[in-house]
Amino acid sequence: MIVQERLRWALADGWTVARRDLIHWANQPMTVVFGIIFPIVITLAFGYLFGGAVRVPEGADYFAFLMPGMYGMTMLFGLSATMIAVTTDASKGVTDRFRSMPMAPSAVLIGRAIADLLNSVLVLAGLLACGLAVGWRPATLPGALGAVALLLFLRFSLLWAGIYLGLRARDPGAVVAVQTLEFPIGFLSNAFVAPGTMPGWLGTLSEWNPLSSTVAAARDLFGNPGWGGDSWVAQHAIPMAVVWPMVITAVFFVLSVRLYQRLDR
Repeated sequence: MIVQERLRWALADGWTVARRDLIHWANQPMTVVFGIIFPIVITLAFGYLFGGAVRVPEGADYFAFLMPGMYGMTMLFGLSATMIAVTTDASKGVTDRFRSMPMAPSAVLIGRAIADLLNSVLVLAGLLACGLAVGWRPATLPGALGAVALLLFLRFSLLWAGIYLGLRARDPGAVVAVQTLEFPIGFLSNAFVAPGTMPGWLGTLSEWNPLSSTVAAARDLFGNPGWGGDSWVAQHAIPMAVVWPMVITAVFFVLSVRLYQRLDR
């Protein structure tokens, strides 16, 4: 009963903190609108500017191949957005004020995770609408729902990585370094390039990139063409798209809560 009460307390306080961010977005809607429009612009640029130069597997339409990769990249790029929010609150003293209040230690972090996940749902919905507008189609509705769930699960796990890095840095300037690393991590995957075309060791890193598992699983569930692969991780993309986020969440959730508690001392 004590554990259940603490969990209820943490979730209730977490939702209160999340509502703060939702109210800010309602008062400043352009922040949300820009977050939705930016990945759409990038997708259209990739599709119409580079689509004719890329050899698509199975001779399929380029957007059928591109969209799952863009969905995955968008989930990855949300990491720095979470880090920005955390470091901004820390630099303005908002985090210190929260820590002085009688609330569950994890509530501030849970609230940030809830708010950013809801924002990611809107961003992904906008990108899905963009895909449908340019001719991309999923094969089945159940498969599409499963792919969306895996994409959001990856985003949820990366939320905790962003929260931890934000608490660790406590400086908005450090976000630039993370944003710089997002691109090589994202491109070192199967989102746009076949790992088999890379040097051996680099291709192995690409295949074991958590983003690669989610993108490959999304392509499979959407019924879209992909690179395939003979390695174990490539052959088990769907279970790995579940395992990777579980591991990332378990590690960074614990690290984030412990670091947040130490900041209070």
